[in-house]
Amino acid sequence: MPSLFVMDLRQLSTFLAVVDHGGFTAAARSLHTVQSNVSAHVSRLEKELGATLVDRATGLPTAEGLIVVERARRVQAELGAMTADVHSVRSEVTGTARIGIIGTTARWLAPNLIDAMAAAHPLVRVEVHDATTASLLLKLDSGAIELAVLTTPTNDPEVVATALFTEDRILATPAGHSLFDLDRVTLADLDGIELIVEPPGRPFREQLDALFAERHYTLAVKAEVDGTRLMASLAFEGFGAAILPASAVSARSDLGWHTAPVEGLPGRAVGLATRRQALLSAPARVLADVLRDVVSARGERQPGIHPATPHRPTPD
Repeated sequence: MPSLFVMDLRQLSTFLAVVDHGGFTAAARSLHTVQSNVSAHVSRLEKELGATLVDRATGLPTAEGLIVVERARRVQAELGAMTADVHSVRSEVTGTARIGIIGTTARWLAPNLIDAMAAAHPLVRVEVHDATTASLLLKLDSGAIELAVLTTPTNDPEVVATALFTEDRILATPAGHSLFDLDRVTLADLDGIELIVEPPGRPFREQLDALFAERHYTLAVKAEVDGTRLMASLAFEGFGAAILPASAVSARSDLGWHTAPVEGLPGRAVGLATRRQALLSAPARVLADVLRDVVSARGERQPGIHPATPHRPTPD
């Protein structure tokens, strides 16, 4: 078995640069060095691991290379966290905090969170990743982010999530739809009505299937879409009706569509998730604290959103 004790962090960084920039020449430019240095570092790393990590013809990582990419990114993240933790002991918290937020929530949460962090921890750089819950779970697993605001439950044993808020479910209908004029919608109203819904296997789709089955209603599917923002866009563009979380609805009231609350549906639960075995960096810890404060203080101002811990103003 090859020895790993002489492995150099520069080798890992150089290898990641090759992967990120699509080849040795581009990696050399990004690192402000010559291609021969890049080739030498990657070759030494391959010799240490006893495997070819980059296909020289395409510049793409091999199967073994993809494994190293995932591990190397975690190493870089841990080194950054270690540096930030050491600095936080001696002075104000500094470094980068990486958080993923589902798109519909990010629309109102991200600007408030960034402003609050700038005021409370000006030396912390906040990096926001916008993605679906499924994608954010992958990013958590790879170490690309330390925190994720996503739909719960996650059904992932390696992830732990704490409640942030729940939000109402509403029906969005385009002009001319049979349910367009209703101010409130029941499940009976949706019996046999074609809907834009999540694909099978998603938690809310499973709840929806069960509720319709219990009542012997027909869940008619017009389209199955994995992505709340796309579902909302399709509804608002007139493609069909969609059941959406409240935060997916634009504040604009002149776009030719109508929304109404749906009675009898469970709300969407949103939580803050981390990897179960993760040791959060100091920047991530303060970001999590500020995030909870922002949700508590600002969440209740968002239509249809109910924070897990209601904000209580500080007495004068």
